[in-house]
Amino acid sequence: MEKKRVLITGGAGFLGSHLCDRFLAEGYHVIAMDNLVTGNLANIEHLFGKKDFEFYHHDVSKFVHVPGELDYILHFASPASPIDYLKIPIQTLKVGSLGTHNLLGLARAKKARIIIASTSEVYGDPDIHPQVEEYHGNVNPVGPRGCYDEAKRFQEAITMAYHNVHGVETRIVRIFNTYGPRMRLDDGRVLPAFLSQALKGEPLTVFGDGSQTRSFCYVDDLVDGIYRLLMSDYHLPVNIGNPAEITIKEFGEEIAKLAGVEFRPTYHPLPQNDPLKRRPDITKAKEILGWEPKVDRAEGLRRTLEYFQEAVTA
Repeated sequence: MEKKRVLITGGAGFLGSHLCDRFLAEGYHVIAMDNLVTGNLANIEHLFGKKDFEFYHHDVSKFVHVPGELDYILHFASPASPIDYLKIPIQTLKVGSLGTHNLLGLARAKKARIIIASTSEVYGDPDIHPQVEEYHGNVNPVGPRGCYDEAKRFQEAITMAYHNVHGVETRIVRIFNTYGPRMRLDDGRVLPAFLSQALKGEPLTVFGDGSQTRSFCYVDDLVDGIYRLLMSDYHLPVNIGNPAEITIKEFGEEIAKLAGVEFRPTYHPLPQNDPLKRRPDITKAKEILGWEPKVDRAEGLRRTLEYFQEAVTA
């Protein structure tokens, strides 16, 4: 029997590259696609030369053509860090709208099942806590983060439209803060910022007073949740993340201790519309997918630190 074929957009990115690893390990033929605006070939260079791996350097916002049959599509192409999407807001909006439209059209033509990478940012600065999938969010469409938040909200809407109108098999994963090897040092998000600063002996940059909370999921756990959702029969959005919540200040203290340095924060104003609380309700993931995170933060941070130590000294 021929191997099933899967297309992973954003395949050279942090999450996309780990998804390539997982699907190759599961016995699929993997086609990765990335325009390398925020992705990095170094994340997938270990896969080049494998007979079941292909790479297309391409922007999905323009059009998408993949010859032959496709069984699954994972749409993970998008800037995901504020430092990126604030720099390229139009491209961010285009990959969430035009790119998603192109890939849904491809899924329809190929009769493939598609999962789209949504985000906890669809909840904005939430009025309810923890966040459940039925919550519709508190988002500022004209604020600086609107380019990312609204791109993802539109992405969910057009995905549901293709499901309802054309009968496309669709899945929607709402991803909460994720970390692990292959994050960029200059990613701009709190974990790579704290780790790289600690390893360089620099003060840790804390926005606001550090009382805002986040929940961090190790990448292997997230990939497992995505895989289970894709293979499930559930087409509505599902939160995938780790519900263990921590304040940013406490997180900085953890990072400093792990890196063996003193916690020396420098405080800066909180960015506009930055969420004050973020924690997933994962009841649906537990009940529908039999999924919950297995890697605790101490272990996940230890593995990530090893990667960053090599990256800082490289």
